[in-house]
Amino acid sequence: MNISNRIIKTISLLLLTATVGFAQAPPQDWFHLDNKADNYYGVSDAKAYKEFLKGKKSTKVIVAVIDSGIDTEHEDLKNVMWVNTKEANGVAGKDDDGNGYIDDVHGWNFIGGKNGEVGPDNLEVTRIYRKLKPKYEKADVTKLSKKEKIEYALFEKTRDEVKEKYDEANANVAQMAQTKEMLMGAINAMEKALEGKKPTQANIDAVDAGDDKDLGIAKRIFGNIFAQGETVESIDNVKKEITEQIQGGLDYYEGQAKYYYNLDFDPRNIVGDNYDNINERIYGNNEYEGPDALHGTHVGGIIGAERNNNIGMDGVANNVQIMTVRAVPDGDERDKDVANAIRYAVDNGAKVINMSFGKAYSPGKQAVDDAVRYAVKHDVLLIHAAGNSNQDNDVAENYPNDKYKKRGWFWKPKMAKTWIEVGALNYEKGENMVAPFSNYGTNNVDLFAPGMKIYSTLPDNEYRNLQGTSMAAPVVAGVAALVRSYYPNLSAKQVKKILMASSTKVNQQVIKPGTEDKVPFSSLSVSGGIVNAYAALKMAARMSK
Repeated sequence: MNISNRIIKTISLLLLTATVGFAQAPPQDWFHLDNKADNYYGVSDAKAYKEFLKGKKSTKVIVAVIDSGIDTEHEDLKNVMWVNTKEANGVAGKDDDGNGYIDDVHGWNFIGGKNGEVGPDNLEVTRIYRKLKPKYEKADVTKLSKKEKIEYALFEKTRDEVKEKYDEANANVAQMAQTKEMLMGAINAMEKALEGKKPTQANIDAVDAGDDKDLGIAKRIFGNIFAQGETVESIDNVKKEITEQIQGGLDYYEGQAKYYYNLDFDPRNIVGDNYDNINERIYGNNEYEGPDALHGTHVGGIIGAERNNNIGMDGVANNVQIMTVRAVPDGDERDKDVANAIRYAVDNGAKVINMSFGKAYSPGKQAVDDAVRYAVKHDVLLIHAAGNSNQDNDVAENYPNDKYKKRGWFWKPKMAKTWIEVGALNYEKGENMVAPFSNYGTNNVDLFAPGMKIYSTLPDNEYRNLQGTSMAAPVVAGVAALVRSYYPNLSAKQVKKILMASSTKVNQQVIKPGTEDKVPFSSLSVSGGIVNAYAALKMAARMSK
């Protein structure tokens, strides 16, 4: 067996960022902490509660979480879930409040129906290719109209991307399986060689690998870990992390091949709507959790898990109701569902909407734009995750976004003025303070928030660290809800202005995600800062007078 240095380095880095088993991890509540008091670029909400909010009254704020679903019975969430009282106290199976959605007690599910629930789905690129393929697969390009040629170019682009990604996913499945076998063999060999001794650097260094390839691999893995100043608690922890990380990779790439880029897979018939009618509003069901509510439950907990109940963890906001709107499958969300989810949230009283999802294509952008306009008109803040592709959003496409689609030749570009785009911050300070996966953009990302090793709720009363701009966005949504709760007279536009202006500015050269370049942190977003609840609340107090 042999394994490349690249794979060894990758696995070592995975182990270093694992959620358990290694020393020097940040505190579980690091995203609540304060830079000056605690030496972490958290959002200083702990300081705000302790020093600024004592004795102040607040009003309940509804925060909609458009996501994969939420475990509404979670011990740390059940008391903060939004309750539609007319439906909760009404007749089962009847639309008691007349909004078109039957028994929507805690929210609604736009990707479920009488036939079940959508779990996995395609990516949007696959759906576009599948739709255009019958028309253009054998088309004579010379006979196409100008409009058709534009569409044909999209067909070619999506066709090539789907084929490339499908082949790549299958190759990665094979590589990950081989890698797992190699790594487990190496760690088992090291365990045997240690003869019961602890996996300290001295004990690992004392093992003579000789010509044993497995031991050589193991020594290099541990060497990379020790070179980062980390310690390993036990061999079992290493085995556990390898298994979890590799299996996660296997599941991911198998899902890509089986669902994301598979032209023969289309689960939309489950929902039972007329999918081609993008203006259709009434469809779905009230199954709030869906097949996998891990992502949405984690997001909901960050925003508003019940505080000070000595259970699990504390959310950022202390007087919120979490409305769950399920519209995000394991794959790309569909524009029709996103538009309807936004409208549902607005119509049912949400003042903040969290959207921790995104994609590279948006064929129904006009419908989403109209829903965003609707939210802006009704004084609602829209918080959106910038994405995890370490890309510049000023250059690369990322949907949904705050730029309305062009209408006509003389239409000037317009933007949603209550939209906040969020990048992810690492728990480390210095040049590594930006999460290595985070998207960024001088013009198209508004600010940053903690997004690495964020401890929050999972289904079935569990908790875990997760990472992503998906975690950074709800941190901001929580801060926004906090401001709106204590200063309800401020408009959504004013709250956005406050969050931007009060963000913590950092004079620091940082590694630009996806590169080895060092750039000013201020160059990666519009505000050049990190959201700060304490500073935002103080500014809100001044503005509300």
